[in-house]
Amino acid sequence: MTDLDEVYSKFSGTVTSYLLRLCGNQQLAEELTQETFYQAVRCIGRFDGKSSISTWLCSIARHLYYDYLRKQKPTVPVTDTIPSPEDFTDRIENRDQAMHAHRVLHALEEPFREVFTLRTFCDLSHSQIAELFGKSESWSRVTYFRARQMLQKAIREDHHEKE
Repeated sequence: MTDLDEVYSKFSGTVTSYLLRLCGNQQLAEELTQETFYQAVRCIGRFDGKSSISTWLCSIARHLYYDYLRKQKPTVPVTDTIPSPEDFTDRIENRDQAMHAHRVLHALEEPFREVFTLRTFCDLSHSQIAELFGKSESWSRVTYFRARQMLQKAIREDHHEKE
């Protein structure tokens, strides 16, 4: 695939979907998709072919999203109502749990992390994931299953350590 238009038309939907799952904002996902392809063109010499193009693009997209988050200044939304202390505590706990889950996910080795992310956040089927990696559908299922087990085990171990 040497034609940029062909690569863009084939993979832009996957990248946008992946980013939308990460950030939950359509406009930001589309902007980061554009930046992903720009960075991919700039760094095409770094693509070693060990992963599929879509995996490489999603990796670039993930890094761009994390860069975006780092650059954002924390803001406090102005609202008419102040949440009760219980609501605020619940939100913090849920956010902490979500961040903890993402940290555990980030600590997973490849390909477990990428297969789990593609299946969970991008809603790709096992056959699509298998195609991306050049593997069989059963490989995708087993890798996803093992990634889930690893995540559950790590979260349980961390939960027991905190008690």
